[in-house]
Amino acid sequence: MTNLKEHFDVAVIGGGGAGMVAAISASRQGARVVICEKMPKLGKKVRIAGNGRCNITNDRLDTTCYNPESKPIVESIFARFGRIDILNFFKQLGLRFFSDKEGRVFPITNQSASVMDALELELARLGVEVRYHCEVTDIKKILRGFSINTKSESINVRNVILCAGGKSYPIGGTDGSAYSLALAFGHTLVEPVPSTVPLVVHDPWCKHLTGQKITASVRYQINGVTGPVVSGDLLFTDYGLSGLAILDSSEELSIAIHRDKSKDTWVVIDLIPFMHEDELVKELSSRLRRKFPAEKLLMGLLPPKFSHVLADILKIRDPKTIASIVKNKKFHVAGTRGWNDAEFTAGGINYHEVNERTLESQKCPGLFLAGEILDVNGKRGGFNLAWAWASGFVAGLEAAKK
Repeated sequence: MTNLKEHFDVAVIGGGGAGMVAAISASRQGARVVICEKMPKLGKKVRIAGNGRCNITNDRLDTTCYNPESKPIVESIFARFGRIDILNFFKQLGLRFFSDKEGRVFPITNQSASVMDALELELARLGVEVRYHCEVTDIKKILRGFSINTKSESINVRNVILCAGGKSYPIGGTDGSAYSLALAFGHTLVEPVPSTVPLVVHDPWCKHLTGQKITASVRYQINGVTGPVVSGDLLFTDYGLSGLAILDSSEELSIAIHRDKSKDTWVVIDLIPFMHEDELVKELSSRLRRKFPAEKLLMGLLPPKFSHVLADILKIRDPKTIASIVKNKKFHVAGTRGWNDAEFTAGGINYHEVNERTLESQKCPGLFLAGEILDVNGKRGGFNLAWAWASGFVAGLEAAKK
């Protein structure tokens, strides 16, 4: 190893959303900042966020959109750098925005490249040094700060901001390896599990309906407890179930399966959410009186493929039975897809171990944690990026001041 003994005021480990904003925030306070990014470019996950459109934040941003246990720290950080602050931050960088009907905020260009251009231009303007292919192997506390070791160099810094992400989308560099850097200072890890992720279901329906997409309402059922109704697209696949309604219902199921080792995990699906069950019974009764053949009883209500998977039920020709099944179809969830298919991470470094106002480690003064590496995760729709920007900004501000 070449020991360059370079000295910076702040080192940011990880050049994702939180890392870039942390570096900008610290540098604006006059700190000399370096970003250590193990990938060949910054913001790999930012570039793909929102299907390449980058939903910067959400107009409905509040603590109810995050895992409930994290409410105190999320509330504290957003009180310092909330939705208006996020929008003003990016507006000052030259971006303009629009909101869709779900409250998701996008750059007016509808391209994440615009967000990245704005951030990289500001990093360059501020003179932030970026080291690419710079994977940190360990961080040691020294007399006047920290010594950061990589595979090729050693850097001395006054303070460190650790924001190298969780485990979702490992091809983007977030493979969970950064957890060990925090654990070395005595931090503890809430077991990370895939979140906003498709579900593995071993059911003949999935094989027969592979590729079929409908609009449905979904609710999870874990150990007999039923969750809230989520509506949206439902996609049948050869491995199970996907689509936005499934992704938005997946976090609790993933925690139950991976962390709690529960086998009593189900999704209950309303295949015809646009009709109340009583209304559907009346419609089916009318069709039966008009002598609709069994395979045509659900014509106009569900795609034709469903008449095949429901063939045995339709032959019974009992409207209440048919309505009950299509309004409450249960699938046992055997597992989830892996990290490559997960949008976010549920779990991470225990947020109780950082100061909820400054994000400074309570285990090691001068070490700050921000972004997805902490056990804070939001819903789909711009909430996770909002946490990244906000926590990164606050961590950068505090690291520069200390």
